Amino acid sequence: MQTVAVIDYGMGNLHSVAKALEHVGAGKVLITSDAAVIREADRVVFPGVGAIRDCMAEIRRLGFDTLVQEVSQDRPFLGICVGMQALLEHSEENDGVDCIGMFQGNVRFFGKDLHEDGEHLKVPHMGWNEVEQTIDHPLWHNIPDLARFYFVHSYYVTAGKAVQVVGRGHYGVDFAAALADGSRFAVQFHPEKSHTHGLQLLQNFAAWDGRW
Repeated sequence: MQTVAVIDYGMGNLHSVAKALEHVGAGKVLITSDAAVIREADRVVFPGVGAIRDCMAEIRRLGFDTLVQEVSQDRPFLGICVGMQALLEHSEENDGVDCIGMFQGNVRFFGKDLHEDGEHLKVPHMGWNEVEQTIDHPLWHNIPDLARFYFVHSYYVTAGKAVQVVGRGHYGVDFAAALADGSRFAVQFHPEKSHTHGLQLLQNFAAWDGRW
């Protein structure tokens, strides 16, 4: 049976993610902060919620900034929400925080005065939103284009490489909802909270060989 390591650095909805992975038959799901266990896993999930400064402080303290770069090179790797944002180069949150730099690009604030078509948009962006599939990726298998996923975020990703954007969202501005590079895939939304389509994405991840 394959193993899926859900990285625990104290910042994430870990049990919901783990239960969703178990529900789709992903294999033996391990919530762990043990680097040896993570290195031995067949697949790795990197979730996250909360302020990026606190997240990055714990990620660096535990050495996970280098560990995730290592393990994501040769096996399927999935970043979720702040776990995605932490993979970028820099975030505007908390007066500016340098991140892991696995993906080129930055994390920006939606702003306090976000409008579209004369309507004031609340920040954080919270709720269901369509995701446009910009590239045919294995993790989109059996998920229709413009399917709706559940988001909770005040900051959004602007990608440095357009070719790495495999899903796009819109909330006042266009933003990268999903990024991919080799065996690495990351999403701004919460698949574990996104019902049928989110579970399908996790099932796809559990079956993915890391190539596309």
